[in-house]
Amino acid sequence: FLCGFDAEEDLVASLASMSSNERIKAIQKMPETMRKKREIRNKVLKERTKKSRHRGAQCTQGASFRRFGNTLSEYFQQLQPWHKTLKIIGAEFGTSVLSYFVFLKWLLNLNLFSFLINFGFITIPQFLAAEPNNLSFTGLELLTGAGYFQQTVLYYGFYTNATINKVENGASYNMQLAYIFTVGIYFVISFLILLFSMAKFFSRNFVNSQAFSVKASKLLCTWDFNITNEKAVKLQQKNLLTQIKEGLTEVNKEVLNFSVKERVVRIATHLLAWVASLGSAVAACAGVYFLSINNLKLFMKGHRNDLERQTAMLVLPVIVSLLNTLVPFFFSWLGHLEKFQTPGQHIYVTIIRNTILKMSVVGILCYYWLNIVAASESQCWETLVGQDIYRLVLVDFIFCLLGSFFGEFLRRIIGTTLCASLGLPEFDIGRNVLDLIYAQTLTWIGILFSPLLPGIQMIAFLIVFFVKKVSLMRNCQPPRKVWRTAQMTTSFIFLLFCPSFLGVLSVIGVTVWRLKPSEECGPFRGLPSMYAAVDEWVQTLESYTVSKWVVWIYHNLISSELFFFIISTIVLIVTYLYWQIIQARKTMTDLLHNQIIN
Repeated sequence: FLCGFDAEEDLVASLASMSSNERIKAIQKMPETMRKKREIRNKVLKERTKKSRHRGAQCTQGASFRRFGNTLSEYFQQLQPWHKTLKIIGAEFGTSVLSYFVFLKWLLNLNLFSFLINFGFITIPQFLAAEPNNLSFTGLELLTGAGYFQQTVLYYGFYTNATINKVENGASYNMQLAYIFTVGIYFVISFLILLFSMAKFFSRNFVNSQAFSVKASKLLCTWDFNITNEKAVKLQQKNLLTQIKEGLTEVNKEVLNFSVKERVVRIATHLLAWVASLGSAVAACAGVYFLSINNLKLFMKGHRNDLERQTAMLVLPVIVSLLNTLVPFFFSWLGHLEKFQTPGQHIYVTIIRNTILKMSVVGILCYYWLNIVAASESQCWETLVGQDIYRLVLVDFIFCLLGSFFGEFLRRIIGTTLCASLGLPEFDIGRNVLDLIYAQTLTWIGILFSPLLPGIQMIAFLIVFFVKKVSLMRNCQPPRKVWRTAQMTTSFIFLLFCPSFLGVLSVIGVTVWRLKPSEECGPFRGLPSMYAAVDEWVQTLESYTVSKWVVWIYHNLISSELFFFIISTIVLIVTYLYWQIIQARKTMTDLLHNQIIN
């Protein structure tokens, strides 16, 4: 008995010396009952109180500073716009809807990172060499991106091709190299971020998915006893209840057996739905193609007043955004007609159809920019492309807000007053996710032509976050069928990587290596290609002995097709081995899980 008493005293003393977070984790991991854990926690608190009384004024001051630091940290955490919102959404609507807002938050952080890089290394140096803007601001520029904005740091054409040197005999800043290296390094970092995010989410949701399954530990061992606020306790209870419902739904999957006639009808329905969806996508792309062909002529044509010119600029983005808004509603309607067995099948099929539509439209636009606008007689075709993308991003943002109004608010009014049988609408995850991927794709393409576009998209995503949150809470109901969607975030990141990011890399590669820059604007004016600035820089380095290693890396690695072939082969081999390890770990986890259940 005395040995046990001494051991408990030693345990209390060791816990009292820990930080609050370490102490909470240590108590939670103890193989004791809840009553015993509470007793130990109370003893630790008494021990810490006794020690605090015997401390001197210096220790008291230090504890006050630590307490102030913890309070300040919690305060700043509460200032995050999504800190409490994500918890509420997860508790009320489940992980399926929550995955959309997590993905939106991820994109918001990515655009913040892009904006800081471009603003720091491209825009701020340009301010030092900028000439005054003599154009007048009318307000229409906010909608069209033309006029006054044309002579600002918003577009490629305003940036100088000179070497900036404000201090005599001081360091100089080569704007050509800064522009191309900043954009290039950003895409390399984004590539690594996407790969890391896919690997992290894949490992968490596919390999270790059993950790989130329904077990006694979900009910008994996941409660956070550090929560004392009544609202936070109720929110945590709702969140835990929703997770248990989702897990039970996954475990108790019903396998429906259809007759031969029912299978034939279902297959025919799916085929007709796919024919209708692909046909509508082809028709939409054909309309965008013919409109884009005539868009440059419409833009270059003389107009009697400035209002007609501004209206002509908005024809293409309005039509494109209208198609991208209405056709996905048609896809969602087709999905309801198909009557999928699970909500997950409905969402994934809708996402695939929307991906085909939106990426095809972006492909048509890229063809128009790189083959028609770039070959036009415009003085600065890069700025024209940047203005087009600015208008597309802005109009798409406006249509996104209108979609929340007409697709959710009016639908709620109709379902609660005019036709009560419809009920409240459900949040369309597939359509909303593809809207985000489409907007991010435009932003990536526009970085080269409008370096500050990520900042504009960041503001748009922040507004969308709060608008969608309010619309979700006031207009939508939770999914009728509760289901767990641990793998959805992984799928969203994968779609953002392929085809979105890889397609953007192709467009940027053609622009940098193949197309001739404008002769009268931009940092690469007068060069045969944007990449020629790097060639000239390397030729300059050849005359310096200290920089021989840079020249060797450029000629033997960066300019070598064999080097990139070897790197690609290594990446493929590592990816294949990683996939095999993941499959082996998943198989072993499933076997252990089945043995525990049996």
